[in-house]
Amino acid sequence: MTKSEKRLTLFNRGDIGGLTYILANNIVNYIIVIATLSGVLGWPADLVYGRVIPGMSMGLLAGCFYYAYMAAKLAKKEGRTDVTALPSGISTPAMFVMLYGVIMPLHFSLKDPYLAWSAAVAACFIGGFVEFCGGFIGPWMKKHIPRAALLGTVAGIGFIWMATQGVFDLFGDPILGLPIFLVGIVGVFGGYLFPKRIPPFAVAIVGGIIYALAIGRTHVDFTGVGLFIPNPVTTIQSLINGFTVVLPYLSIIIPVNIYNFIETMDNVEGANAAGDNYSVREAQFADGISTMISAIFGGVVPNTVWLGHAGLKKTGSNIGFSWVGGILLALAGVCGLFTFFSALVPPAIAAITYLWCSIIMLSQSFRACDKKHYAGIGIAMVPPIADFLYTQVTGAVGLANIWTEKLPSGLVGYGSQVSQRLLDSGVMWNGVPAVKSGAIVIGIILGTLTVFIIDRRLDKAGIAALVGSALSMFGFIHSAGLGFYPTSQFTIGYLIMAVMCFILHAGRGKWLDTIDDYDYV
Repeated sequence: MTKSEKRLTLFNRGDIGGLTYILANNIVNYIIVIATLSGVLGWPADLVYGRVIPGMSMGLLAGCFYYAYMAAKLAKKEGRTDVTALPSGISTPAMFVMLYGVIMPLHFSLKDPYLAWSAAVAACFIGGFVEFCGGFIGPWMKKHIPRAALLGTVAGIGFIWMATQGVFDLFGDPILGLPIFLVGIVGVFGGYLFPKRIPPFAVAIVGGIIYALAIGRTHVDFTGVGLFIPNPVTTIQSLINGFTVVLPYLSIIIPVNIYNFIETMDNVEGANAAGDNYSVREAQFADGISTMISAIFGGVVPNTVWLGHAGLKKTGSNIGFSWVGGILLALAGVCGLFTFFSALVPPAIAAITYLWCSIIMLSQSFRACDKKHYAGIGIAMVPPIADFLYTQVTGAVGLANIWTEKLPSGLVGYGSQVSQRLLDSGVMWNGVPAVKSGAIVIGIILGTLTVFIIDRRLDKAGIAALVGSALSMFGFIHSAGLGFYPTSQFTIGYLIMAVMCFILHAGRGKWLDTIDDYDYV
């Protein structure tokens, strides 16, 4: 029988590698969500395991099934049996932004886990709608916003939130973490394989759990296992109530989900380059709908198409890993198995996955961009650091029962006396509250400005500054909430910058010269 006469099987040997990939990475993401909501924020178990986790699983089930369907449809259309489904799951960068940039501030401001959850569900639904709209506007945005600005901002999030936490967790338990780290990077960065092409990364996760059990760093706990059927009727009412609470966080929610649909676009284009001609628009619609399904059932983080399609294609994965993975994750969520996984997998092992993911994001940013635009990536990476600093400083100061407040400038921070004491103590605080508000958008604006200046398009740089002024005027950036702020110092500052760009652009070749073949790198 010739290859063209073979049928695309529902599951084959090559799907085992793909199944390991999406299960391991999604499970680690679930564990991070559980650790944050239950461990850090202290949300009750019935909320985390009875609503959030099953809701996330319903969204993943929908996405995994649809991507398997897309692959089967493509295989039938082209008469091929080597089609690989798009890998998908929880968006790790968006997960961290939602947890630390939206849910955590909501929790501490509302002081009610159930109300904070309702707002988080609304945020997730809005994010899904933004992803869905990416099917219409994504190509336009990708054409007009430099890739360095988009990828640089996300690289900043990955580096400051994920890579640093990953390294710190490894050294928090060096007996466990460092050997696992070595095995993991041997495969991820060294390109080694164990016999029968077993990836060292999988060995690091599975072997690490066995090692942790052997030295008493973890344990098996079935006490949380049960049946948790999500109730969309209850969730929809909470979702509606949450819309009013979550509005001030639109400046965070919208940008991170814009990144999400652009990430989907890039990863689908990568799949196309590997030989599987998927519709970018259809994938963006699928991401948005599966994220909204997750929210309707109680989930709080968005879904996306993942990196790794080309690698899965090399292992011979087809569609089985996608639909089987969706079923297993759904069953784990509904049956409460993530309590078992949470107890079984210590932080040092979970750290390997998001350390790997963050470094891949960082290196991908530079690989995918023109060398001359590296400065744009670097500058775009800086604003997300403000989120990290803000969280660390306010958390530490809160131990002294000193809390942030809304300032006359429209920002949320500390009064002049506390701020000055922080500065006098050497704490990096000046400007942090201003950059923290809308950090992702600010990173995109600064990165875009830099790239246009490098390309000697000061006219386009002026337009980017005007966009910054408009966003400041309506409170999308540099503000605690949406509104109308025509006299904001940020609105005026960006406007001055725009005027300067247009004046400088008008003077090119007259009183403003350029250096030929200039290379700052």
